Amino acid sequence: MLTSSRTGALSLSLSLSLSLTHTHTVAEGARRRVNLRVHVTLISPREAEYYEEDVGGEYPATAMALARVWNYCVPLAVIAVACVMRTAHCQAVQAENVTVLEGGTAQISCRLQNYDGSIVVIQNPRRQTLFFNGTRALKDDRYQMMLFTPRLVRITLTNVSVFDEGGYFCQLYTDATHHQVATLSVLVPPETPAVEVKQEAVEGGEVELTCVSPRSKPAAALRWMRNGKEIPGVVSQQDNGKTFSVSSTIRIPVERKDNGAALSCEAVHPALSGEKRVRHYRLDVYFAPTVRILPPSGILREGDSLSLTCSVTGNPLPRNIQWSKINDTLPERAEISGPNLQISRLSQSHNGTYLCQAQNNFGRAADHYTLLVYDNVSLATTAPPTPSTTQLITSHPAAPSFLTPSSASDPEDPSAVVETHSAVPYAVIGGVLALLVFTVICVLIVTIWCSVRQKGSYLTHEASGLDEHGEVQEAFLNGNDASQGKKEYLL
Repeated sequence: MLTSSRTGALSLSLSLSLSLTHTHTVAEGARRRVNLRVHVTLISPREAEYYEEDVGGEYPATAMALARVWNYCVPLAVIAVACVMRTAHCQAVQAENVTVLEGGTAQISCRLQNYDGSIVVIQNPRRQTLFFNGTRALKDDRYQMMLFTPRLVRITLTNVSVFDEGGYFCQLYTDATHHQVATLSVLVPPETPAVEVKQEAVEGGEVELTCVSPRSKPAAALRWMRNGKEIPGVVSQQDNGKTFSVSSTIRIPVERKDNGAALSCEAVHPALSGEKRVRHYRLDVYFAPTVRILPPSGILREGDSLSLTCSVTGNPLPRNIQWSKINDTLPERAEISGPNLQISRLSQSHNGTYLCQAQNNFGRAADHYTLLVYDNVSLATTAPPTPSTTQLITSHPAAPSFLTPSSASDPEDPSAVVETHSAVPYAVIGGVLALLVFTVICVLIVTIWCSVRQKGSYLTHEASGLDEHGEVQEAFLNGNDASQGKKEYLL
């Protein structure tokens, strides 16, 4: 640009304006526009002479020096600006996102384009510098520089935790700062879930089970399974900041048959790669005991030994089993060993009803056995009746007191369950003998009747040649003269 001064002298002012635009991509996806403007104003030597003559002063030495070399500065300035803008336009940095399991090792990579030795800085999510041009800047041994080349910068982070999660900055310092963010995501797989029971499972009631996965990221999916079928549950989730806790609750009715039934709680999570964390659980259902006396086989004679076993079931299993004899005390020879009762050298004085009783916190039960001992004489001559019966009696906690010998055989008790057992089928034997005796009697009667019929006699009176004589026939009919030819014929 040329201007005229007050003295008519020409003042040469060179104004160089360069405006270049450089556009590059940053991690956030924004576009940055860089404008560079260079303005140079130079004064020629002749303008300085006019300045001395007109003003009477001396132009500053700095301006004179610039005026003398202005022909050299302009080309150099243009070249420098072009080089700077070319470098800024070509250099770039790229970062890669990383996903890793908690406790694993993460590799954070920064890829460089047209790297010319500029400063490369890597920072953690808290903007703390980890490495400065490959040199450690933070005293944390978990971070290690694995690779530093003009194309790739890579660091590793061992024993990763959820607190290491976030954006890691890859920064390239040139005339302008270029940076991208590598996002580190940490997955926390769930542990094997736990099963919590709110209250005891009692026969006829309901049980509430809760499956809990206390820590996972993202939240784990829980489901209850029984016999290969899913049981719907109520799911709740809680955010603990970095991780989540999840629970699933079910309520199911239970009976005695459900004791020991198998259930399972499964946890599904993306970090498990299709696998499942499973917690197995067996139902523990409490119920009143049942008692059954196992009777001996056959009949018992004097001198034999008796062995009875009291079979008890229940949850919890009754520990104390009581043996007694109704309306009497146990014989002196009786020996009790847990559920077993043994009596040696039986006699008829041992006859009676023996009772076995057991109870737990949820009910009580009893069963009794009637003993009949026969002597050898009666056993050889007569068929004995049924020697023993047993009755199974159970009661529940609503009963006011424990079973007594008198109540054990009460048939009017509506809460009692009675079951009768017969050791020998004497009724069948007696029926067969009666039928045999009846058959023998019938055979004897028929035989006697046939014998009498065969020996019966018939009288046929014939008088050979006398039928023509009326007087002889009349005499025969009147029976007056036995000597006149009365004859008897046996047909």
